[in-house]
Amino acid sequence: MDAQSPSPVPPPGCPAHNSGGRVPLHGPEFAANPQAYYDYLRHYGPTAPVELAPGVEATLVTDYATALSLLQDSGSFRKDARRWRDLNDGKIAPDSPVAPVLAYRPNCMFSDGAEHLRLRRAVTDSMARVDSRKLNQTTERVSDYLISQFGVRGSADLLGDYAKQLPLFVFNELFGCPADIGDRVLFGITGMFDGVNADKAVEVLFGAVGELVALKRSRPGDDVASWLMQHESKLTNEEMVHQLALLLVAGNEPLRNLIGNTLHRLLTHDTYAYQGGLIDEAIDDTLWENPPMQNLAPHYPAADMEFGGQQVRAGDLMLVSFAAANTGPTLTAARKAGSNRSHLAWSAGPHACPSKDPARQITMTAIENLLNRLPDIALAVPEDSLTWRPGPFNRALATLPARFTPVQPVRRPGAANAAPVPDRHEERVEGRGRRPERAGMWSSFLTWLTK
Repeated sequence: MDAQSPSPVPPPGCPAHNSGGRVPLHGPEFAANPQAYYDYLRHYGPTAPVELAPGVEATLVTDYATALSLLQDSGSFRKDARRWRDLNDGKIAPDSPVAPVLAYRPNCMFSDGAEHLRLRRAVTDSMARVDSRKLNQTTERVSDYLISQFGVRGSADLLGDYAKQLPLFVFNELFGCPADIGDRVLFGITGMFDGVNADKAVEVLFGAVGELVALKRSRPGDDVASWLMQHESKLTNEEMVHQLALLLVAGNEPLRNLIGNTLHRLLTHDTYAYQGGLIDEAIDDTLWENPPMQNLAPHYPAADMEFGGQQVRAGDLMLVSFAAANTGPTLTAARKAGSNRSHLAWSAGPHACPSKDPARQITMTAIENLLNRLPDIALAVPEDSLTWRPGPFNRALATLPARFTPVQPVRRPGAANAAPVPDRHEERVEGRGRRPERAGMWSSFLTWLTK
């Protein structure tokens, strides 16, 4: 190449030569600076060869227009993970760290055609019944409860103490989980994402959701689980369990990351303090530049074809890089022209996020309530000391330490005092069955509401 067209240089620490020429999207180097990897991947063209975990190969779409083409073409690209050729050929180890995210389950995320339409309609219609005013009230109650845990200390990890827990509590209430079932749902989802005894966590989660389905069959209520069950799609018990588990799991990780990443942006960019749409603007900027799920939307070509300048085979694993597409040259002009929500953070096409409006509302309310309660909150450590969780799919901080002026616990209407909150470590131990005398997190929240 001449001096005006230099050869692209792999990002520091990129061991592509050890991955069969594929660029690895795992490890601390990628987590620390994924944009450097996306800049390098663009030299391949609209698509690039990547490795998601040792031995797990995929084609990553990094261009906005190409991503839209894939996401909107349900005839050429399918979602059913049973088509994944490398998995069927035994090339993917059963204990691969990416298997829990990509493996097939009978829900609307992994279905195509008429079956997808039936399952998705049940989900979207049920979520559409959530009253926005009630959702705000629920989020504020959960926010007040969580702040009551750490507010008197004057310091907190806004990931572990707030952003990580708030979506779980909100969804538990929206789905009408009683105390015992809700405790196990929280334990199961937390264990799955924290990697602590993940197999046991999955078993606990699906067992709890199965009990919730049985409960709602006999005693339906005014909640998403009951609405899903009453839908004209007439879901079976198995289908109910998998749709509810999908909503709980898929709704939790992106939402906690969106809350955390937006808080990170607000605490590290002084310019928002001088803008009228403080939180709204920060959410949009986060969805553009630091989306909570940076690489996902697994698809499988229905036949051998050329796509994005590369030959792909039927059953190849293909993922969309929302983060790379959002920050590519094509989107820069659209964003400057004022199209501030034309990003791909919510995906697109028939499998676009069915809950983006509630997710945005929960994020807005959670952050607004936190800033109102703790107006002088600030980052407690230098920004460059923060670390990001490794992995090819999500974009999430490991911790977000903050400091603020201590505040007294919120007094609920009719309450003499805010109820004391159990230590988080002891709750986790109880969740594993070692201290049955301790109440779980959801039980403690329900008790706090009625004190």
